[in-house]
Amino acid sequence: MRATSRGVGELVGHAVAEGARTIVVGLGGSATNDGGAGMLAALGAVPESALDAGGAALASLPGPVDLAPARRAVEGVRLVAATDVDNPLLGLHGASAVFGPQKGADDDQVQRLDAALTAFADATDPSSALRDSPGAGAAGGLGYGLLLLGGAVESGVARILSAVDLAAKAASADLLITGEGSFDSQSLRGKLPHGVARTAAEHGVPCVVTAGVVSVGRQEVAAAGITETYSLVESAGSVEAALTNSAEELRKLAADVARRWHR
Repeated sequence: MRATSRGVGELVGHAVAEGARTIVVGLGGSATNDGGAGMLAALGAVPESALDAGGAALASLPGPVDLAPARRAVEGVRLVAATDVDNPLLGLHGASAVFGPQKGADDDQVQRLDAALTAFADATDPSSALRDSPGAGAAGGLGYGLLLLGGAVESGVARILSAVDLAAKAASADLLITGEGSFDSQSLRGKLPHGVARTAAEHGVPCVVTAGVVSVGRQEVAAAGITETYSLVESAGSVEAALTNSAEELRKLAADVARRWHR
């Protein structure tokens, strides 16, 4: 309710000052739900104090938002919002409703945050051209803030797989291992494990997923091209054991995977 994305704006500002001409902002897990307002405030948008007071406070914006100073701060810079979720900013599939509960927001807070982001969108995007864009709701709406600055949404998975040249590595590999904190239905909507599995399938290599929790059925797993999944909670025996002895349990799980796939 109170956290802001100001730090991201400070990082972007420093990068611009150091001469960066392409800035990639990875949008993943975020403790904020402010639509990127704090980031915009750090780059000069006004009223700064109202934008930098957290997501809930956006419901009480005193007037229109002037984005011109923030846009001038990144003029000539290519901003990339790297994300693999296609959620809009608002509504049932928006930032507050989908990602708020993952960060601890209850039903009342979700409604308040969505109403606050609606007020923020009305003050910054009257035409509704950006609020409904795929990826606008990523990372508590930080995707929306980057779109307001002229940024473009790109696949984070594609950028990562290209950066590490996974295709070339897969061509000479016996097994690809990927993982995630919670391997669920969202994981199969273009997130990293899905991208790794797709690369593995293209090279005829098996792919396994290790995760804290696995809540995807075997049919869905197989349809995604994943050979097998391994759950840390299942391996450790309970959520408590997985959390209390994470390092030890992770080593045990990794050793188990290695034994099963040893050639």
